[in-house]
Amino acid sequence: MPYELIAILMFSTMMLMLLTGQRVFGAIGFVAVIAALFLWGDRGGYDIGFSAAIKLMRWYPLLTLPMFIFMGYVLSESKIADDLYKMFHVWMGGLRGGLAIGTIGLMVLISAMNGLSVAGMAIGATIALPELLKRNYDKLMVTGVIQAGSSLGILVPPSVVLVLYAMIARQPVGQLWLAGAIPGLMMATMFIIYIAIRCRMNPDLGPTLSAEERDVGWPEKLRLLRAGLLPVVIFAVMMVPFVNGWTSLVESSAIGAIAAFVAAVLKGRMTRTVFENSVRQTLAITCMFMWIILAALAFGAVFDGLGAVKAIENLFTEQWGLNPWVILILMQLSFLIMGTFLDDTAMLVIVAPLYVPLVGALGFDLVWYGVLYTITCQIAYMTPPFGYNLFLMRAMAPPEITIRDIYRSIIPFVGVMVLALAVVMIFPQIALWLPNYVYAK
Repeated sequence: MPYELIAILMFSTMMLMLLTGQRVFGAIGFVAVIAALFLWGDRGGYDIGFSAAIKLMRWYPLLTLPMFIFMGYVLSESKIADDLYKMFHVWMGGLRGGLAIGTIGLMVLISAMNGLSVAGMAIGATIALPELLKRNYDKLMVTGVIQAGSSLGILVPPSVVLVLYAMIARQPVGQLWLAGAIPGLMMATMFIIYIAIRCRMNPDLGPTLSAEERDVGWPEKLRLLRAGLLPVVIFAVMMVPFVNGWTSLVESSAIGAIAAFVAAVLKGRMTRTVFENSVRQTLAITCMFMWIILAALAFGAVFDGLGAVKAIENLFTEQWGLNPWVILILMQLSFLIMGTFLDDTAMLVIVAPLYVPLVGALGFDLVWYGVLYTITCQIAYMTPPFGYNLFLMRAMAPPEITIRDIYRSIIPFVGVMVLALAVVMIFPQIALWLPNYVYAK
């Protein structure tokens, strides 16, 4: 059987299994192992899965994953993250759209604590959304704000998705995180500019808070500022030693986890329930990602053995004569299409064995491409009919926000994200300047 036909058969079998509701790592790992057994027999087939497991266990930067996830859940479960919104509520309530702008700021900080989209969505939908609706903010705007803001969790460091990409693409996690920092902050700034312009044009979309709500006195304002900036201090304590080269990435992640735990203890919020919930969530998510990475490595090894990447490269560049930039744009469009029915991890492990080597063969930087992939995932998270964030919002939103409202709310924010993607594609140094600067030291 030709290798091209084997590759098509593997993809079609995997997609069929995913459509039947099988877990992502189960479908991908099963197809990889069965294909390896048929292609190379008992010895070769078993070796591929075993080699992938050994490679995963020896990947030292993977230790950052549970550390950062634990840090985020400690700050979330202990309600330290709630103080952030109270700070934005008081300090920015006097601006038109100030609470919506503060919500974007909240999402950036939550992203820097957790690295997962779902954490920002949960906090935004349970804390910010009811407050915004109660103060007569336009429901379409605030629904879009929370969905767009929460998507920053997979781009702003410490992004868990970029850890997965780093393992599959064999790129340094630290460089990828630093590469995502400026594009993430740029996108947050673009969201804020859009909100400010819309609310200035139409003040009814984001009215200011009443003087009575804002007038809490300077002592209370300063207290809220100190409490709200605590997560920022924890993030700085964690990242400054790493950026200056004093600690490794793994050591910095351990510092962040310890700092979050100590902060929760000192504030009297580290109860037995908080600790148990944080550890359980950390274990569950870490194990999920390890299984996915293991399956992806096995799947990629089979493709390397088949030579499928070289065949695809030959098809695009020699037979069809496509420009490398055209091929890159087609890749991003395929991610957007897949994002309508798959989540980010599934998209990556399905196409990474083909796309990542092809991107390198075309002469593009794989760290920069990791940022492009993540931004594209953010857009896919919010595009109908099956965008991940759309269903999270539907599950958490109050009854007055319908699925039609949720779909309509994301249109302008998706436009902003597409613009951000284009800017990073045109100007790669937006993503590459910071990692090049830090690692040059």
